[in-house]
Amino acid sequence: MHGPSSRLLTLLTLLQSRRAWPGGELAGRLGVSGRTIRRDIDRLREFGYPVDALTGPAGGYRLHAGTAMPPLLLDDDEAVAIAVGLRTAAGASVTGIEEASVRALVKLEQVLPSRLRRRVSALKSATVTLAATGPMVDPEALSVIAAACRDCERVRFAYRGRDGAESRREVESHALVNLGRRWYLLAWDCAREDWRTFRLDRLANPASTGVRFAPRDPPSKDVAAYVAKRLSSAPNRYEARVTIHASAEAIREHAPSAWGTIEPIDNRSCEYRSGDDDLGWLALRVAMLGVDFDVHEPPELVEHLRVLGRRLGRAASVE
Repeated sequence: MHGPSSRLLTLLTLLQSRRAWPGGELAGRLGVSGRTIRRDIDRLREFGYPVDALTGPAGGYRLHAGTAMPPLLLDDDEAVAIAVGLRTAAGASVTGIEEASVRALVKLEQVLPSRLRRRVSALKSATVTLAATGPMVDPEALSVIAAACRDCERVRFAYRGRDGAESRREVESHALVNLGRRWYLLAWDCAREDWRTFRLDRLANPASTGVRFAPRDPPSKDVAAYVAKRLSSAPNRYEARVTIHASAEAIREHAPSAWGTIEPIDNRSCEYRSGDDDLGWLALRVAMLGVDFDVHEPPELVEHLRVLGRRLGRAASVE
């Protein structure tokens, strides 16, 4: 049995945890009558929390955005997680988030109890983060799509494919996946009737359609692993085939498996295949193998290697 004050805090926590609650479900969670729930909702409104009453057979309540943000209820682990997340966000791949993260972190640390500040400080001193250098994502687009995933609402957006082709998409958003420098959306494409993966930095003007959908079973329980596998198996704009004048065993010792495939030709040479959308990076990857090689394809790779060679030659000639 909850006392009036603790019940009010529990009710607020429930309202903050998801978009909408049927009144009967809230009453059941708290072990009180629907009338008591209505009184508690009125008290929250008096404290400045904008709670909407939902119409319909079952009725219900929803906490919506107001003109000012009321206090959030966070337990210890949630507060520490947010503080650490704000520190990490300073090096994230979301446009303009660094300054906002620092401002929010200052406000949060001002109200953290000393025991939690010590936990946050310990994590800060023991953690080193490499700043993101990849394409930047619009935070507004990220928020719109995250809300669509949460609320099971279809979303429309303009999309530019890896080949530069422009299209309009309407999708059922399932999950956002962050893989190092880039953000991806896994969604059901309504027109193509299949699962698709979209890079968020190639996406523009996302907007909710207001149409709700019943969640589908994802193509894999491990969504992040599924997206990573799809990306690794996707065709690249350029595919290189190179003969390396060293044994396959020697190359495999220092070439990451993600760089491509290595197949032995004989004891002193092997065939190296690798792909990328960026010829400059592909040329650098081959050169970084550190041994002699012959390029068979694509022909454009040879010119990029010539440019790289001239650049390195000029650098080496400077005294």
